[in-house]
Amino acid sequence: MKENIITIAKKALAIESEALVELNKYIKGRLVISGIGKSAIIAQKMVATFNSTGTPALFLHAAEAIHGDSGMIQANDIVLIISKSGESPEIKNLVQLVKQFGNTIIGMVGNKQSYLATNADLIVDTTVTKEACINNLAPTSSTTAQMVMGDIIAVCLMELKQFSVAQFAQFHPGGNLGKKLTLTTQNLADSNSKPAVRKETKIKEVIIDISKNRMGATVITDESNKVLGIITDGDIRRMLEQHDNIQNLTAEDIYHINPATIAPSALAVEALAIMEQKDISQLIVADNHQYIGMIHIHDLMKEGIL
Repeated sequence: MKENIITIAKKALAIESEALVELNKYIKGRLVISGIGKSAIIAQKMVATFNSTGTPALFLHAAEAIHGDSGMIQANDIVLIISKSGESPEIKNLVQLVKQFGNTIIGMVGNKQSYLATNADLIVDTTVTKEACINNLAPTSSTTAQMVMGDIIAVCLMELKQFSVAQFAQFHPGGNLGKKLTLTTQNLADSNSKPAVRKETKIKEVIIDISKNRMGATVITDESNKVLGIITDGDIRRMLEQHDNIQNLTAEDIYHINPATIAPSALAVEALAIMEQKDISQLIVADNHQYIGMIHIHDLMKEGIL
């Protein structure tokens, strides 16, 4: 049964794909999406998805269209009308109105013989054999099909428009999602202290620097601020286990060369990936080997990246 459902779904999507490609050719203005009842709720969700993925969209309630709201429809707009039956009075009125305007109509409909289907320029078939409701009445399977098809159209348009991560980030600057798409390692490093010592720095001073800056590590730099290595608090503990007398030890005696670094323009999520891959808690931010700062795993947790 499961395999049959998947096969049917794939077949339906393949049939609709041609209509989706045609849709991209038609869109020159905005996408006005309308419906009545539960389909109106689905339409509002679709509008939100389209707007956030690079396709300008507006919601038009089918019942309000004939009372002035149809004025939002402009000459180059496409009107997507969602209806299971395609026969509701409000839907019929809206179809007649849009046809008078001369706009392209896409019917997302569950009845290909309906008024909406026969009068639409393009049809997106969302026919379902049965509602999930025990009485086969409440819109359940049909609204799910509408929702899924709306997401598919949005994803297809993203692909056709080559909608990038950078563009997506422009529309989602807020919340944790926005941070994942826009927060850079430079943003994090600028808020932190910048621990650094030289190779000749005595171990006691190294320990003081690590403790004072509270980053769990310090960076070894040269006269030109070039990153040479790193010493972590773990290195300090291992040194104390191995040496009874540390008076004459310097940073050069225990530092790690070629430490992991990341560019200041890199996203914080990229830093997280490096930290997880290398199993480290600190990451040096450097620009062409020039020391910019340091970020800690706790910075990512604080910002909701982790």
